[in-house]
Amino acid sequence: MRFPELINRPDISSNNKLERSYLHFKSLIDELETKSLTENSRKVIADEISLLNDTADNKLLSQIRKSTLRITRIVEKESKLVPKGYYRMLWTGLGMSAFGIPIGVAFGAALKNMGLIGIGLPIGLGIGVAYGTTIDKKAAKEGRQLNWEMGKS
Repeated sequence: MRFPELINRPDISSNNKLERSYLHFKSLIDELETKSLTENSRKVIADEISLLNDTADNKLLSQIRKSTLRITRIVEKESKLVPKGYYRMLWTGLGMSAFGIPIGVAFGAALKNMGLIGIGLPIGLGIGVAYGTTIDKKAAKEGRQLNWEMGKS
């Protein structure tokens, strides 16, 4: 099953950010076209493309972001395919909140200076980035990584 075509929108060329986002979304669709996906994933992607085709230009940027997020989540969940840097991006925030804050609280409590809570955030950031990068490399080695990167638009 082929995906529906994204309609050509020459009028968005006046907005550089919108044009970059639109082309980046199109590159995601082109990449997913070559992959073996579940029937449900293909249906969701087709629905998102149709929704984008029906969206007015003034709401297009917001809809592109929502559609990109929904598509990447369903493809990751059902087909275990992820964009480049997906786990690094995911674990950066998790590392800061799950590891960084508790480490900062421990430093602050141990040294009896709660102003040191912030010292844990960069430590958690480093842990999150390192762990996420490790999982990204594993996904690439297993052939589960798309040749597309989120956030490049």
